[in-house]
Amino acid sequence: MSDCPQPRRFGAVNWLGLWTLYAKEVRRFLKVYTQTVLAPVVTTHVFLVIFTVALGRAVQVINGVPFIEFLAPGLIVMAMAQNSFANTSSSIMVGKIQGNIVDMLMPPLAPGELTFGLIAGGVTRGLAVGLATGLAMSLITGSTLAHPFIALFYGLSASLLMSLLGTLTGLWAEKFDQTSGVTNFVITPLAFLSGTFYSIDRLPPIFQAFAHANPFFYMIDGFRYGFIGVSDAPLWIGALILTITNLVLWTLCWRLIAIGYKLKA
Repeated sequence: MSDCPQPRRFGAVNWLGLWTLYAKEVRRFLKVYTQTVLAPVVTTHVFLVIFTVALGRAVQVINGVPFIEFLAPGLIVMAMAQNSFANTSSSIMVGKIQGNIVDMLMPPLAPGELTFGLIAGGVTRGLAVGLATGLAMSLITGSTLAHPFIALFYGLSASLLMSLLGTLTGLWAEKFDQTSGVTNFVITPLAFLSGTFYSIDRLPPIFQAFAHANPFFYMIDGFRYGFIGVSDAPLWIGALILTITNLVLWTLCWRLIAIGYKLKA
């Protein structure tokens, strides 16, 4: 028998490597939890107070629901989306700029495992922010979950969608200015024009058509239904659009990581 070390054999999935990558991504944002989890909770409550004070008297009820209860779910899912995006995009960008992205590429992880580990970390951060924000906001609004499983599905779908977009942004961008550009000129406008602060039924027809073409609208609308039982669009349409969008984005992320797009010199 040869004394040479033998290569380690893995099954269909390198579970140890996948768990290690996922744990690294989670510990990365938990190490600075005041910035990554607590800060979004504070920011979301500031939005809640500002919009309630500014619009609460003029718009007391939307679709038969008190304005503050209508507003809260949209703010929660928006915080989840922003943080899911930030987690994956910053993880890849920091690795590329500091030159330690090789530490992620060298271990025996398949492209699918790399994709899953990175994105699962972003989804976990999004859900952590959503849970913390939701618990804190329930003390103010007194609202409860009307349909918990629907809220969970749309919360997961929203976090997954934004983690995938963050991964694509991190792979494409070569400096943080480009990442900020995507956030400022793509993510933020789509989030604010998705019905977070209003019902799209109040919009002119042309803007309603734009909202229905915006995937962000469906993740906010479905998540809101999970809280208050009211939605602007059929739930099955939103679920279908988000599922298809996530499958397309996942395939694109997997392919780009597989070919080492802007990852390998």
